[in-house]
Amino acid sequence: MSVPCTPSISRRDVLRLAAGAGLMVMAGGLIRPAGAQAAAAFAAPPLPYAENALEPVISARTVSFHYGKHTLSYFENANKMVAETPLAGQPLEKVFLEAAKDPKLVGLFRNAAQAWNHVFYWEGLKPNGGGAPSGKLAKAIETSFGGLEACQKVLSEAAVTQFGSGWAWLVAGPEGKLQVVKTGNADNPLQEGLKPLWVIDVWEHAYYLDYQNKRADYVKAVLEKLINWDFVAKNLG
Repeated sequence: MSVPCTPSISRRDVLRLAAGAGLMVMAGGLIRPAGAQAAAAFAAPPLPYAENALEPVISARTVSFHYGKHTLSYFENANKMVAETPLAGQPLEKVFLEAAKDPKLVGLFRNAAQAWNHVFYWEGLKPNGGGAPSGKLAKAIETSFGGLEACQKVLSEAAVTQFGSGWAWLVAGPEGKLQVVKTGNADNPLQEGLKPLWVIDVWEHAYYLDYQNKRADYVKAVLEKLINWDFVAKNLG
């Protein structure tokens, strides 16, 4: 439909005509099919457990801020930023990987990647977790690290020594061998062709309310009591 644009037509008239044709008027006067922006939205999944389910390792107060403020804000910001780019409508993973290649989309990359990273983090934890993996995952850990204790030590060292904000990841390389990597800020191993299996968030908002500057205590408790080995095994395949 062609909407005439003359000085005699008000913005109200344009909105009325667009609505009748199933269109929506965007900022700057752009017109697109109604529902296009909604279809591009990234939906933040709910927590897979109650806010207090990770206590006493991670308090309900920390989860409330970490998920309710930080995680959801990343989704909200990513949705706003992607709406007017060619990446609108693409999966979250593709969006942050493509945005990472374009310096003009650094804000979109940071928010989309952080949204992805946080969902992965929450899914990798579970109440009464920890223990030891079994089956294929246990064999892969034995082959790659020499055993679970050694794997946890490498993960802990990566998490504790990550300078500033970031993440420590258990990943599978191109040939399937497991390894541990750490990334800063919003970076993700997928950018390097590695397959994420599990991650621990070491941004200060992940632990400071409960552990203050004792990051090592937070990491130790998560590895011993909250890691979801079923999630890791599923990602390994």
